Amino acid sequence: MIIAVDGPAASGKGTIARALARHYGLPHLDTGLLYRAVGVAVMRAGGDPADPAQALAVCDFPAEMLADPALRSEEAGRAASIVSVHEAVRDALFARQRAFARQPGGAVLDGRDIGTVIAPDADAKLFVTASPAARAARRHAELQAGGGTRSLEAVLGDIYARDARDSNRAAAPLVQADDADLLDTTELGITAAVQRAIALVEARRTSGRG
Repeated sequence: MIIAVDGPAASGKGTIARALARHYGLPHLDTGLLYRAVGVAVMRAGGDPADPAQALAVCDFPAEMLADPALRSEEAGRAASIVSVHEAVRDALFARQRAFARQPGGAVLDGRDIGTVIAPDADAKLFVTASPAARAARRHAELQAGGGTRSLEAVLGDIYARDARDSNRAAAPLVQADDADLLDTTELGITAAVQRAIALVEARRTSGRG
């Protein structure tokens, strides 16, 4: 079974995808880490994530880099959003994601184009979202817990900027797949959101629509 989980930054899609993977005993891939790795690799090389050629040159990063804690930083997130607009970068990472999705037994993948590009034939698709204000508050709380000092207003500005880049890029923009179930987590806690996600996947399985 392949489960595709898409949505904007800080919507809760990663938490939900990991919970689904545990529930169904499936491997999980946070595809955003691939783009974060590219962004971080470019910056470590002294390059510019906005330069398509420089971003493409580091797309062959080793798999071990996905475990680098630096990929979880806000700076890495901004760089990922920038490099992800380059069609050549998306093409270079496509095979890596497609192979993970199509491994024997299936998998759970979360990102921004899983249900539309990477695994359009997924058995279940979720589009996880929340209001920009709710997403900014969550991200701000995470940053504060890690010792960050950025203001809530600055984090909200980042959310709006990333949404604009992700939704308006020419290559695989962030959109809800026609056959994806919408899950709005604005008013939901983690437990309730995960329970709702499992219910949506089960409905797909029992109805045969997935």
